[in-house]
Amino acid sequence: MRLLILFVLLLAPIQAFAVNPNEVLPDKTLEARARTISAELRCMVCQNQSIDDSNADLARDLRLLVRKRLVNGDTDQQVLDYIVSRYGEFVLLKPRLSDKTLLLWGAPAALLVFGGLALVIYARRRAGKATGTRLTAEEEARLNELLGK
Repeated sequence: MRLLILFVLLLAPIQAFAVNPNEVLPDKTLEARARTISAELRCMVCQNQSIDDSNADLARDLRLLVRKRLVNGDTDQQVLDYIVSRYGEFVLLKPRLSDKTLLLWGAPAALLVFGGLALVIYARRRAGKATGTRLTAEEEARLNELLGK
């Protein structure tokens, strides 16, 4: 039983310990807001983790920056805007829909529509054309012989 408990503890996600106890704000409301914002920001070192889940030094600095801005009275949106202004849209795990990202978000749908139209046009052009060539008299005679006619 002890071995099983040890095994489960070893496999437990270590990410839960990414936020150090000395980073946690005493105000529960501000801490909850900080966690929500941190979950939306990408760790620039790990790139597939939020700063809330990462143990990287840069993620720690960003977590502290988020908490500092919240303590100073910034709204959640002001904190996000400040960090995006310093690190760019890439820092967001879910990029905003804007003029810059519209092409990126719309390109797959546009390619699907244009590809579908191209297939329809190609199929309609091919529909009126005969496929293959007529059999020669010799080939037709051989075919009739094979079919027993």
